[in-house]
Amino acid sequence: MTRFSAERVAAIEARKEELQAAMSAPDLAPDRFVQLSKDYAEILPVAEAARELRRLRAEIEVLDEMLADPSPGIREMAQEELAHLEAQLPQAERDLALKLLPRDAADERAAMLEIRAGTGGDEAALFAGDLLRMYQRYAEGRGWRFEIISASASEVGGYKEAIASVSGSGVFARLKFESGVHRVQRVPVTESGGRIHTSAATVAVLPEAEEVDVQIDDKDLRIDVYRSSGPGGQSVNTTDSAVRITHLPTGLVVIQQDEKSQHKNKAKALKVLRTRLYELERERLASARAGARKSMVGSGDRSERIRTYNFPQGRVTDHRINLTLHRLPEILEGQLDELIGALSAEDEAERLASLDDGA
Repeated sequence: MTRFSAERVAAIEARKEELQAAMSAPDLAPDRFVQLSKDYAEILPVAEAARELRRLRAEIEVLDEMLADPSPGIREMAQEELAHLEAQLPQAERDLALKLLPRDAADERAAMLEIRAGTGGDEAALFAGDLLRMYQRYAEGRGWRFEIISASASEVGGYKEAIASVSGSGVFARLKFESGVHRVQRVPVTESGGRIHTSAATVAVLPEAEEVDVQIDDKDLRIDVYRSSGPGGQSVNTTDSAVRITHLPTGLVVIQQDEKSQHKNKAKALKVLRTRLYELERERLASARAGARKSMVGSGDRSERIRTYNFPQGRVTDHRINLTLHRLPEILEGQLDELIGALSAEDEAERLASLDDGA
């Protein structure tokens, strides 16, 4: 466990006092106050954890001195209390370490959820539909807003591809470990022989970008409009409302045809494009950092098999942390907190282990 020097603990508490004093300064410009308030809000939980650690250490020091008291009763009392406080010390150090971990700046953002049917034909499309419903139920349970941006339905049900926007408090932090290949093992409804088939769908979770994050130059875009078409070539409507946007510098292509309005389709397509460009920049920055960390719970690589949903055995296995839960129906109904909590805890544990022991 990382141990924190008294000097570092004192420095954290001193920084909190500095910010508090700066915010109380007369004639403080409003924008400066906003920035100081933001800095203060960020350091406050760190300072409180540091204060708790300092309190524990101070009390332990006093009790250590009491062990030399000539009175057996006082020594016994000190020994009991000392054991109690020393047992609390590792957790206090862990709490401070967790609060000092670098935070992903995107954690509080909304997320773009993209699900695509993989190997397995019609069964894969049905499974992609199951996953979309699972995440929608999870979002509803947390009070998040879940909006389908675009969806390409398959002829037998389910989806070849679906994109949804999920917004609310801490969305990306909760969903970011869901990126990867999800595999299903079950007997398809079309299978008369009762054989188990394996199919897959790919999930991508990207932090949603705001207009201020990604500036898109009009000259970098090629926008084509055409008539929308549904499954099997059916016409969705009779106007040229479908939009295909090509970002020329990167070659990224986004197609949007769910709305009857060309204007709405263009706005949704730009939202998806902006999010994908933002993710490209995040990936570039991450790979540019020296010794970029590859988490034990996955790199977010969408070609990585992360989870298997086994229907005959009623189980879900997350391969990154070797966790198996025999609660398949509940999980497909959106009860994902146990899985997501375990993935978050594993990620925290790995990042804590990577901290310098001399921190």
